[in-house]
Amino acid sequence: MTPTRLLASCALALGALCAVPASAADYPDRPIRLIVPTSPGSTADMVARVVAENLGKTLAQPMIVENLAGAAGIPGTRQLVSAKPDGYTLGIVSSNHAINPSLYKSMPYDAVKDITPISVIGTTPLVVVVAENAPYKTMADLLKAARTQPGKINYGSSGTGSVLHLAGELLKSKAGVDMMHIPYKGGNALITDVMSGQIQVAFLAIPSVLAQVQAGKLRALAVSTPERLAVLPGVPTLDEAGVKGYSYDAWISLIGPANLPADIVQKLQAAARKTMQEPTVLKALSPQGFVAQGSSAEQAAQTLADEITKSQALVKAAGVSIE
Repeated sequence: MTPTRLLASCALALGALCAVPASAADYPDRPIRLIVPTSPGSTADMVARVVAENLGKTLAQPMIVENLAGAAGIPGTRQLVSAKPDGYTLGIVSSNHAINPSLYKSMPYDAVKDITPISVIGTTPLVVVVAENAPYKTMADLLKAARTQPGKINYGSSGTGSVLHLAGELLKSKAGVDMMHIPYKGGNALITDVMSGQIQVAFLAIPSVLAQVQAGKLRALAVSTPERLAVLPGVPTLDEAGVKGYSYDAWISLIGPANLPADIVQKLQAAARKTMQEPTVLKALSPQGFVAQGSSAEQAAQTLADEITKSQALVKAAGVSIE
């Protein structure tokens, strides 16, 4: 073999060796990119940054957060599913990931087949809020008004097909009321309009409005969880308030591209579980109403499947779709 051919053969062999996915034994040996498909300052972004800092410490490699916002998380997640499945590009997804397949008529990826679930990081409970001077003192007051004035009470959300929209649709279905949905482009303007009374009621993620509720600028009528929350102990659950069986939280999961090696998934899941039990993480997230989990990969896959099924029914009931 000539020297030139020998060098070429060595180069090809080296290239093939480098293409082999890392094993858990030496993973990770460099920084990890974490794609967050929402804008900076969002609830998912806030959670992702706390998790990334501490998960990076657990893995002994920094995790670099990259926000790729827009279109219900689709562009950012599309980059994630296109990444090499070596564990060095991971992503955060939330409830929209399970809603999008039913909402959008076409998707650039399969929400199940093109990802590898790693761990449900936790859930973000929702709270039903009205202005502090609204005539509705309790959830019963609101439901009574909605029943006597069908279609006259407006409820806002962060956008058509968002988790806040579907939370309202589930309330309408379970409580047997008719309210008018008003979609906003994001949550900040919605919060302002609820406080001013321009919108009568809204479901909102607790981290985004806890300060306003505690300051008395918003009145919390009920929470979306099966049990009361430590951050709002005086606020009943919707089930307690008369909407029997109501339960609808937003959730956040750590995922990778499809075909992520099982040993790397196992190492990441164990690290995520450990991270979500760290006192520093709980101290940062629990006061915001976030409920830490750190589930197994199998539980993360089951959560996604269950949420897709639930979302299909809610999107159909809402009668919405996006081209």
